[in-house]
Amino acid sequence: MPFGTYKEVMALKAKDAKIAGVSQDGGVVTTMLCYALDKGIIDGALVAGKGDTPWLPKPTIATTKEQIIAAAGTKYTISPVVSVIKDAVRENGLEKLAIVGTPCQVYAIRKMQLYPFGARHIPDKIALTIGIFCTENFSYAGLKTIIEDHCKMPVDAVTKMEIGGGKFKVKGAGKEVAIPIKETHKYEQDGCHVCSDLTAEFADISTGSIGTPDGWSTVFTRSTKGKDLLGKAIADGLFEKKSMDEFKSAPGAKIQSGLDLLGKMDQQKKDKAKKTFDERKALGLFVTPEIVY
Repeated sequence: MPFGTYKEVMALKAKDAKIAGVSQDGGVVTTMLCYALDKGIIDGALVAGKGDTPWLPKPTIATTKEQIIAAAGTKYTISPVVSVIKDAVRENGLEKLAIVGTPCQVYAIRKMQLYPFGARHIPDKIALTIGIFCTENFSYAGLKTIIEDHCKMPVDAVTKMEIGGGKFKVKGAGKEVAIPIKETHKYEQDGCHVCSDLTAEFADISTGSIGTPDGWSTVFTRSTKGKDLLGKAIADGLFEKKSMDEFKSAPGAKIQSGLDLLGKMDQQKKDKAKKTFDERKALGLFVTPEIVY
């Protein structure tokens, strides 16, 4: 089914101006991590921090609100946050760990919790998972090529990048450049072509910009833990909240609402993954088991 199993879906925007000023969209991830840290629900988080190379993220163990806020914003190349789980638990001694990741990374975390071979005493330290909507991801070399060769902007001049409305957009050097998203498809990582999960269906909370206007985020709560935590954050006044029903298209439009758009894109990703899966299987190539097609 579209979106997977969930308890609630809503649109949220962080009220904290400091967080809103650096976040990618509605500031949901950063706000929730800071809130969970303040309430003692977590004592640290694995996030995609800023590395030494422009727009090449570094897996970061954040244990302060300042470190969490410094990592805000989407990076369109993979950050292997799962690789530092053992460091977070065994070297840093974290007992209640939050992990922010793409759908494939959240899936890996759930598999680790079910089959903890090679990761003893770690799965029970995972207190919260927040998943990020993901249509596709790029290698760093591919991302750099998109920015510098297609968008004609030095990668170290970029201040923000985003995907929306069928465009890949970069901002920096006092200008904004947008190119058709179809120009970026050849730079997608191969694994993305067999991934059927757009909305991080296995996370406690999943969020992304698809379906809501600029400055807002679409948010799903998927577990009881995620629903309870987000409900407390909303009750404490951290977010402006709207129903997804408020984001309707103009009468006569093919897509009637933001949630309809998200549903269409979710199904497209599942269909694309199934098609690629079947093609590779017919060629006798190894493919992962069919799970959420």
